Amino acid sequence: MTPLSTTPPTLADVAELAGVSRQTVSNAVNNPDLLRSDTLARVQDAIEALGYSPNRAARNLRTRASHLIGMRIGPAQEGTANATMDRFVHSLVETSREAGYHVLLFAGSSEDPIAGYEDLLRSTAVDAFVVTDTYLGNPQAVWLEQRRAPFVAFGRPWDHPDARHPWVDVDGAAGTDLATTHLLDRGHQRIAWIGWRKDSRIGEDRRAGWSRALHARGLPTTGLASRVEDTVASGREASAVLLDEAQPTAFVCASDTLAMGVLHTFRDRGITAGREMSVVGFDDSQVAQVVPFGLTSVRQPLEDVAVEIVKALEGLLAHPPTIATSTLLVPTLALRGSS
Repeated sequence: MTPLSTTPPTLADVAELAGVSRQTVSNAVNNPDLLRSDTLARVQDAIEALGYSPNRAARNLRTRASHLIGMRIGPAQEGTANATMDRFVHSLVETSREAGYHVLLFAGSSEDPIAGYEDLLRSTAVDAFVVTDTYLGNPQAVWLEQRRAPFVAFGRPWDHPDARHPWVDVDGAAGTDLATTHLLDRGHQRIAWIGWRKDSRIGEDRRAGWSRALHARGLPTTGLASRVEDTVASGREASAVLLDEAQPTAFVCASDTLAMGVLHTFRDRGITAGREMSVVGFDDSQVAQVVPFGLTSVRQPLEDVAVEIVKALEGLLAHPPTIATSTLLVPTLALRGSS
């Protein structure tokens, strides 16, 4: 009596049982459309009879496809209300999974922002990358482009407007224009701006929407703007100074973090948000949704961003590859008690 074999069946075993070549079995697994229906059925019957399971890792080595998308993730920003990246990562993971990909998160080094990318690119561990910190002027996008590595950026190529890689971004100016117009329609005419330092491209983009909305109504912006670091303390200090010197009746902020600082100032001075004075933030963070009375905030369509990024990635990884056009999405305004 021949003992039962404990060795897993191989591709050669399937080929022998089905009476076909090894290449035919490989085609049945990877490219079934190439086979006649009767041949495909015979191979599939042999696969089922033997319990054959294709070695995915070996197939990945042959096709150089890992079905993994690499994305560098930075450390948490302490002392802020910014959880935008958490929401985006969740949306990207879900959308990628539906398209047959998984997201591989890796940590980067502030001293060498290329390190993680270089390791993964050299080992062919991922098929493509999502780059998320273009606004910092980091060199990843240029570095990847020079090496012809497929990637899509969440964020415009601020420092390289002629860059040809696909990107998806949210129109920050449209968001703050929407916020400012909302306050104008509520009767406010002296609306202050608290934003980030002048070297922040995103901060200046958001400031432009506030300025545009006021100028469209023939209202001034002089003396009503402050540029600070993105912390609650900075928002608190800046709003106190603006209240004393410019006497605004409302604030538009570049982030929910800064808007939280404004709410602290309101509390310090016995001002009721949404009644005596108003404030609007940006990002619609979880803090904005749970703070007493609620913080009105510009909400980025991060779910749509993830969908567009995955579409662009699918195009880059297609045969032949296609380069998606760049996409600029418009945010919405989540209305709550603070305005």
